[in-house]
Amino acid sequence: MSVPTVFFSGGAGFIASHTIPILLERGYRVRIFDSMLRGDRDRVDEFCATGQVDLVEGDVRYGGAVQHAMRGCTHAIHFATVSINKSIADPYESVDINVIGNHNVFAAAADHGVKRLVFASSASVYGDPQKLPMHEDDVLQPLTPYCISKRMGEDLLGFYQRTKGLSWMALRFFNVYGPGQKTEAYYTSVINTFLRRIRSGEPPVIDGRGDQSMDFVHVTDIARAVVAALESERDNLPVNVGTGVDTSIAQLAKILIAAVGASMEPQFNPRDVLVSRRAADITRAREVLGWEPTVPVEKGMADLVRASA
Repeated sequence: MSVPTVFFSGGAGFIASHTIPILLERGYRVRIFDSMLRGDRDRVDEFCATGQVDLVEGDVRYGGAVQHAMRGCTHAIHFATVSINKSIADPYESVDINVIGNHNVFAAAADHGVKRLVFASSASVYGDPQKLPMHEDDVLQPLTPYCISKRMGEDLLGFYQRTKGLSWMALRFFNVYGPGQKTEAYYTSVINTFLRRIRSGEPPVIDGRGDQSMDFVHVTDIARAVVAALESERDNLPVNVGTGVDTSIAQLAKILIAAVGASMEPQFNPRDVLVSRRAADITRAREVLGWEPTVPVEKGMADLVRASA
């Protein structure tokens, strides 16, 4: 019997580096498809040295390259994307990679009859939520080209499910963090800014009252959810992957001060701030994936502080 093989676009990235070891443990081969413009080549080389992983350097915007690389794969994970902050600065590139790229991967997966495709969607498809916690059936109001492309990706998956029987899961990731994340990443910039100040003996500065919040979910929990979605009996659903806990920026500052072992209070910069809050309803993840988050934000942040010391 042939070994199950996962086509993994964006497989040289941050979340992939935590997901691939679980796939290998579970007996999959992995074919990383990545442009390597931002990929971690050293980590990919380590994976390839196992003999269970190979790298195809390519761009998801080229449908023929995707079709060719998908050949012989039984499963697919699609992570290749342009980040949320870059999508506002350059909507053209965002639409090119995120929309055309999504379509090329989904079409190839449908053509090759893969058993399951897992798509990295995003909590940003909700826009500014009307209520917390955010549920998969809530109204979607994506605000940027990145967020719009994620919602469009989910709709395209539905199209290939209806026309070609593609089996898929779309994971709406909340605020992913953890070791190995690039320092300029959208969600980690606030963590890094606070840490730099605390370590230099200066209090973190918070705009407004620090009420704005995120649902910080650790990358090891995200990786487990990806593999669970690849293997779940249920399919063709979007699923929130978060912790259900909204951590305010003021709380985050205090968690990081404690993790560093400093003695200070955050400073507040009084000004009007658009308060956005995030917290996932993770009932569906529990029921459909059998998944629970295992890393509380205090422990995850403390580990991150130690790793970056």
